[in-house]
Amino acid sequence: MGQYAVISDIHGNLYALEKIMEDMKSFSVDGVILLGDLIDYGMQSNETIEYIQHFFPYKIVCNIWGNHEQAVMHSDFTGFSSKRGAESAMNTALRLTDRTRQYLNMMPDHKGIREFVLEGLKCLAVHGSAEDPFWKAIAPDDVRGDYIKYDFVFSGHSHYPHIFTKFYDADDLKMRNRHAVTFINPGSAGQPRNHNPCAQYMILDILQKNIYMRSVPYDVEAAMSLFDGSVDWFYRDRLKNGI
Repeated sequence: MGQYAVISDIHGNLYALEKIMEDMKSFSVDGVILLGDLIDYGMQSNETIEYIQHFFPYKIVCNIWGNHEQAVMHSDFTGFSSKRGAESAMNTALRLTDRTRQYLNMMPDHKGIREFVLEGLKCLAVHGSAEDPFWKAIAPDDVRGDYIKYDFVFSGHSHYPHIFTKFYDADDLKMRNRHAVTFINPGSAGQPRNHNPCAQYMILDILQKNIYMRSVPYDVEAAMSLFDGSVDWFYRDRLKNGI
């Protein structure tokens, strides 16, 4: 009891997601926290949404938009740092089926941020950060916001996994006037950038406060073979080296 999978930045890579689902069978998972960017970059945005909607074997505790959902669904491509990023999102917007769009519209958290409670502990899920839920990521040296009221903060966007604890001053003699907040970024399931091409996610045992970083091999070559030249080849080639 009390085990939750944390998954972010699938980016239309169903091959990676399916292998993560297989790996999760090794744990007693009670639910899944999805941190956005289900779509775009990869060539399986529609297939990924269909899998999550109809074949996902776990309860989804939280399912927030990322910057790619926000950009594609609002047809606002101005936030991307590169021309090729904007062009990829535009291409994805053209490819999305009505069923995919309907699912994305029905997701309850379009603002990229959500508060919730797990096992009595206060949690925040945010794609980026409290400072900018869509476009600015939390990093160990810059958390971009105040998170003192939470016990756990789950974030994505950077595609770099991290686990760290920040201690805030608090009026709590029992805890020596400190409040601990644990920050978790599972890295990217479908487009990792930490020089590890495997699909990455994390398992949180929230009661024991154990966190397991998972790195799962998948058929990278098969995912790469789906690219058809409609987006910059950079997004295909980076999968091989996890960059």
